[in-house]
Amino acid sequence: MTGEVPAEPGQVRARPGRARLLVLGAIAVAVVAVAVIAATTVGGPGRQVETGIVVAVEATSLSSVQGFSILTAGGQTVDFRIVSLENAAAFPPGHLAEHKVTLVPVRVTYVDRNGSHEAVRIEDAP
Repeated sequence: MTGEVPAEPGQVRARPGRARLLVLGAIAVAVVAVAVIAATTVGGPGRQVETGIVVAVEATSLSSVQGFSILTAGGQTVDFRIVSLENAAAFPPGHLAEHKVTLVPVRVTYVDRNGSHEAVRIEDAP
């Protein structure tokens, strides 16, 4: 005997060890997915958030924005540079020019790198 359970006609039975591996693999994938989502949503190490109105945009075109500045509710001007945004498809950097004109606030998630604030995510402020 091989330890396999006989299959009904027309059915294929998996070995019990293989089924266990498939379940463990699915659990591992789910754990990694939750960790990635949590890190993206919650922020991750060294992330900070500022909210304010856009007062300046440094760009050579709508599709090539190098940096921008916001004015916070506390009256502080904060400068950011853009290298790569996590949500560039949802909030294209060129959209900052519209926010500058309309005065609709943005929320900027950023990290400090090489002595400057690097924006990693920009959203319409709630």
